[in-house]
Amino acid sequence: MKEQILRLPAEQLFQKEIDALIAAERDPIPTGWKMSPRSVRTYICGGKVGKTMITPKYIGHERLVEIAIATLVTDRALLLIGEPGTAKSWLSEHLTAAINGDSTKVIQGTAGTTEEQIRYSWNYAMLIAQGPSQEAMLKSPVFHAMETGTIARMEEISRCASEVQDALISILSEKRISVPELNMEVAAQKGFSVIATANTRDKGVNEMSAALKRRFNIVVLPAPADLESEMEIVRTRVAQLSAGLDLNAELPEDNVVERVCTIFRELRNGETCDHSQKVKSTSGVLSTAEAISLLCNSMALAGSFGNGTISEEDLAAGLQGAIIKEEEKDNVAWKEYLENVMKKRGMKWSGLYKACRELL
Repeated sequence: MKEQILRLPAEQLFQKEIDALIAAERDPIPTGWKMSPRSVRTYICGGKVGKTMITPKYIGHERLVEIAIATLVTDRALLLIGEPGTAKSWLSEHLTAAINGDSTKVIQGTAGTTEEQIRYSWNYAMLIAQGPSQEAMLKSPVFHAMETGTIARMEEISRCASEVQDALISILSEKRISVPELNMEVAAQKGFSVIATANTRDKGVNEMSAALKRRFNIVVLPAPADLESEMEIVRTRVAQLSAGLDLNAELPEDNVVERVCTIFRELRNGETCDHSQKVKSTSGVLSTAEAISLLCNSMALAGSFGNGTISEEDLAAGLQGAIIKEEEKDNVAWKEYLENVMKKRGMKWSGLYKACRELL
């Protein structure tokens, strides 16, 4: 049955690693946790336990991971912020998978998210027929997390309206939810916390209030520091994602990954990697996550309509779709990059340059 599910939660996808860490546990385990903070760090950053290799889930500053884990040992909530594609949601999911064995208590923040989705709502048919009762109550993921002493996830919190965000203030401060309709109050069990994410590009959508920010410990996740780090992240995630999809294609070679990451970094930073030339930035973020998606799409093209190996044409098609988000501005920036940077890089880049030019 698992083979038919498009995307398994982290605790199922990496169940063997989690089980191995739990079985080998030697350190104190906080109340409500499945393993110790040290084991959570090993699960996130990678290592070896017994004969089991633990694959790294987050490639970056290990100290930031330690700060995030230490925050969740206390009664403080955790806020992960950074540019889009810096693995905020990925880290949030894996932290809850390792700590609780359940990463599915999640609220996706949007402009349509309501306060009821943070607290609770009602089955109105039962409410009308029987009046308020616990059976008629529809509990939110946060409510369930409070009852069970586990962690709830709040994705893209800055996309929610201010009044919805503020519903978290009393929950994070008092660690309880009042249900006046039933004349009851639910107190959080030990182990309860919230991990929220927000990206810095959306700061102006619904800026979080100072009161709410004070309820969180904030960890800023940076973009990959250098090209090699970004390539390692892309290689790892493409291999993991493609394993669960019927792409019928070979994994991209290192030179393909290098070219995609180089193009994205240069357009994102507004200059070439050797700092010798300025380039126009595009309207899109061109994050590491988008590079991963681009390569998976290129693999799908190669497997479905090619010989199973990513060609220059497959790569060019993916680049065109990823880079040109706003037709007028991005077309100009992309054309200038092709002519002023890619064209001058010699034979190694000439095939990709020609394939990209043909699509303009």
